[in-house]
Amino acid sequence: MTWKGILFIHLSLSVFLKLSSFCDCHPHSLQTINPGSTVRVSSNDTAREAIDVAAEIAGYADVAKQIIDLAVFGAAQNRSYRRLADFTDTIGNRVSGSHNLEMAIKYMYNALSQDGLDVHLEPVKIPHWVRGKESAEMTAPRAKTLAILGLGSSVGTPPEGIEAEVLVVQSFEELKRRASEAKGRIVVFNQPFVSYGETVAYRAYGASEAAKVGAVATLIRSITPFSINSPHTGWQDYQAGVKRIPSACITVEDAELMWRMAQRGQKIVVKLTMGATTLPDADSFNTVAEIRGWQHPEQVVLLSGHLDSWDVGQGAMDDGGGAIISWEALSLIKDLGLRPRRTLRTVLWTAEEQGGVGSQQYYNLHKVNMSNFDLVMESDLGTFTPVALQFTGSDAARKVMEEVVKLLAPINTTKLEAHGEGTDISPWMQAGVPGASLHVADSRYFWFHHSEGDTMTVQDPRDMDLCSALWAVVAYVVGDLQHAAQIARPAVNSVPSVGSVSVPPVSAQSQCPQCRLSLSAPSVGSVSVPPVSAPPQSPQSAVAPAAFPRPASAELPAPAPVPRGGGQPRTGGPLHPFLFRGWEHQRLSHLRRLQ
Repeated sequence: MTWKGILFIHLSLSVFLKLSSFCDCHPHSLQTINPGSTVRVSSNDTAREAIDVAAEIAGYADVAKQIIDLAVFGAAQNRSYRRLADFTDTIGNRVSGSHNLEMAIKYMYNALSQDGLDVHLEPVKIPHWVRGKESAEMTAPRAKTLAILGLGSSVGTPPEGIEAEVLVVQSFEELKRRASEAKGRIVVFNQPFVSYGETVAYRAYGASEAAKVGAVATLIRSITPFSINSPHTGWQDYQAGVKRIPSACITVEDAELMWRMAQRGQKIVVKLTMGATTLPDADSFNTVAEIRGWQHPEQVVLLSGHLDSWDVGQGAMDDGGGAIISWEALSLIKDLGLRPRRTLRTVLWTAEEQGGVGSQQYYNLHKVNMSNFDLVMESDLGTFTPVALQFTGSDAARKVMEEVVKLLAPINTTKLEAHGEGTDISPWMQAGVPGASLHVADSRYFWFHHSEGDTMTVQDPRDMDLCSALWAVVAYVVGDLQHAAQIARPAVNSVPSVGSVSVPPVSAQSQCPQCRLSLSAPSVGSVSVPPVSAPPQSPQSAVAPAAFPRPASAELPAPAPVPRGGGQPRTGGPLHPFLFRGWEHQRLSHLRRLQ
């Protein structure tokens, strides 16, 4: 993985605290500190700081309640649901490399811009796999059409298709035992669903394992605990040096049907036709929107969801909902006239379904400024009723987050669980940046996952309001903390800064300029997709003046070679509480995506 080779550099830091001035957008009380004092990290100081941190965070209770009230009961009630419906009804599904994904990026760029946010696009290269026409039919012992979905990156069959006898197995171990029977056959995997993290291995590696023993194609039982004769697609990986054979998912019902037939000793024959092909990598963009921090704009709290989907259904659940609440969180904060000390940055990733392709390139570009990323957040397990916030970070950071989630008492989501997760934020967490994800009531998630069933019908307006409120409260409070941010970190997991851009230092501001933002957001039309217009100039555009495309027509611009980077180098401002971390990598709670 690209994050290997990161250097661990231990730093001893002392933090000098300075008195800051506060404006009306920070209504909580803060302890006044002698400007000339120096923090000495001792057990007594740490204990006092813990008390101060708890008190400071508790001071955000009124702000948190305002955010929650606006999202759940106020003018923004049901807004995230309406935004998602407008988006998915207009664009539809959005597979990597497709025209629909291009249209989705245009749509979101304009919607975010019309909402008054600072928006830009960051160019990336992404896979371009095309499904083509596909079909499967059982011709013996009786005729039956099989519902299939080819797996991402699969090769196609010859134009006339492949017709062969079927070997049905329930595990890789059974396939090895019966290897002599597999040559020239289509292998059907009828593996039971245990959990997504465990069972997805059959979708990922089934084709290569079958090819090793001479199979000509694979049909894999869909990775789902529940089925109404619906196949579920997803990405699969070919192993190097192994012949590539066509691979598709079939329904649970058809996999079990052929298993029963095989148990009776019946000969099963299937004809498979797949027009799948892989084209050269396509140009695409990660879509970035910000509320820039008033005091430390170079420091970032990142919220995210992925904009792409598979080429079935609407991609409303996976991951339209996660993308929309990451936009909605910024809208709620802006509509209340709030502006945090640090920058809140929403990133709508491209090509997540192909293994986090867009997010990995974002990480590669921005890791030179890793110390400026204070928290990375991802929603990619649905936007059903929120249950808890999942978090990965040091013990000190966890104590801060335990106080933050107490502010969510009005929506009964005060539980903090271990292990933040998500394909797109995993490189950051593996490098030591604290990460957070939504834990929702997701028992139905894999019923609809990667299938035609992933539509707006799955979504609930109130659930999305609750998720948006949680997302906004956590992001704003973490982005605005001042006293807690004065805890020194004992160690930094540093990435070598190769070819980074040199920029002039920016002094921490003592006043909040233009603190109040617009209280209303213009609506976005749901029918037409407007042409992309030029992004607004950033206050720090001098860092990389030509870094990103500023399109003037409906065509998506060509990628620009210079990255915008993660913001300016950390200047004299206080360290964020999450930077007090051990930088150890904590294992994700389970495998969410094949990478």
